[in-house]
Amino acid sequence: MAQLSITVDQADALIDVARHIRIEGAQPGEAVEIRAETPRSGVLWRAQARFIADAQGTVDLNRDAPVSGSYAGVDGMGLVWSQSPVQSSSRELFNQPVTDALVTTLQASSGTAQAQARFSQQLAAPGVTRREVREDGLVGTLYLPAGPGPHPAVMIVNGSGGGINEPRAALYASRGYAAFALAYFKAPGLSPYISNTPLEYFEKGLQWLRRTVQPAHDFVALSGQSRGGELVLLLGATFAQQVSAVVGYVPSAFVHSGQNACDPQVGREGPTWLLDGQPLTHIWENNRTASWAPFDEGPSPHRHERAMRTALLDAEAVARARIPVERIQGPVMLLSATDDGSWPSSVYSQMVRDKLAEVQHPHDVQWLDFERAGHAILFPYVPTTQLVYAHPVSGKVSTGGGNPADNAHADAASWQGVLQFLARAVAAHAGAAKT
Repeated sequence: MAQLSITVDQADALIDVARHIRIEGAQPGEAVEIRAETPRSGVLWRAQARFIADAQGTVDLNRDAPVSGSYAGVDGMGLVWSQSPVQSSSRELFNQPVTDALVTTLQASSGTAQAQARFSQQLAAPGVTRREVREDGLVGTLYLPAGPGPHPAVMIVNGSGGGINEPRAALYASRGYAAFALAYFKAPGLSPYISNTPLEYFEKGLQWLRRTVQPAHDFVALSGQSRGGELVLLLGATFAQQVSAVVGYVPSAFVHSGQNACDPQVGREGPTWLLDGQPLTHIWENNRTASWAPFDEGPSPHRHERAMRTALLDAEAVARARIPVERIQGPVMLLSATDDGSWPSSVYSQMVRDKLAEVQHPHDVQWLDFERAGHAILFPYVPTTQLVYAHPVSGKVSTGGGNPADNAHADAASWQGVLQFLARAVAAHAGAAKT
C-alpha cells in the first residue's frame, strides 16, 4: 500500500523563490486535506485547502486547484499568501533579525494516512552581512552581498510607518546589491513623526553610501514605497546627479502634507519635506477642493484614497505640488495598483509616466500597474489577507484595498520586475561610464 508523502523542491531558499509542492500516495479520486502553518514574530499563521487526487493518487499545487479552502484557483504558493493569523490581528510578517528563516510546516491527510514536510523562506542569502549605521547623523542598516564586490548599490526608504526597512535591504543584498535601509523618522534618535523632514538628510545618506561601499560603476539607485515612493521621485528630481535609478512602489506624483504620519503639533496639513530649511509646497496647501471628509466620515475601515482624490480637482494646486520628475537623470520604475485604498497610485504613476514621455526622457521608464491590487505591494510569497490595519502613527483604521489573490500576484510580479529593471539600469549605467 502506498504511503502518503509531501515533496517540496528547494525546501530551503530565499523568500522570493516559488516552491513546487506535491503530495503522492493518496488513493485515486480521494480527498486530500493540506494545512500550512508559519510562525511569524510569535504569531501562528495558517491556511488550509482540500484537493482531489488524480488517477495516480497525486496532488500537484502547481497544477491543481483546491475544491475548497483558503484560496481558489491554481496557485503553487496559495497556501502561503492565503494564510491568516490564528487568534491574533497581527500584520507582522518578518521575524527579527531577518537572518532567521520563516519556516512553514505542511500537513497532509487523506483517509487515515498523514504526511508532513517543512520549507524555509530566507530573507538573507548565505554570506550576506549586516551593519548598523549610526554615524553622520544617519540611522539605518547596511546589508552587503557575499563576495568582495564592488556591488551596485540601492538606498531604501520606508513609507508613513517609518522605521528601517531591513527585510527589503536584506533581500536586495541577497540579489547582489549593497543595500542601505535608511530611516528618517520613527527610529532610534529620530523624530517619531514625518513632519518637517529635511531632504538634505537623504543627500547625506547617498553620499555616505557612495563613500562607504564605493559601488560598482558608481551606481546608486533609490527604492521607496508609499510616502517613500513619493520621496524617491522627489530625491531623484532634487539630487539628480547623485541618483542612478529610481524605483517607486505605489508612489505619488505630488508632494503631500504630513497626513497620517504627521506631528500632531504640526497637523496633517502641515509640511512633510524641507529643502534649504523651507517647506516644499504640497498638494493640500491652498487647495480649494481638498477635503478630509471622505476619509474621516463613516464607519471604519476608512479609505484614505477618497480624500486624496478631492485634492486632484484643483488644477492650480496640483501644478504647484507636482514633483518635477523630468529632472531625474536615470531610469525610473513605477509600481502601482488600481484598487489602492491609501491613495490613487495608479493615477499618480500614469501622471509620472506621461510627463516622462512628454519630455522624451532618455532613460528606461517602466510602469507595472496591477489590476484589482491594493496599496501593500511588498514581498513575494507572504500573506496578503490582512487588508485592514491601524496606521502605525495615527492609529486610524484604514484599508489598503485590493484582495488577497491580486495582492499576492502584485507582490510576486513586482519584485521580478524590479530585479529585471535594476539589472538593465546597472548595465546601461556601466555602458555609459565606458563611453
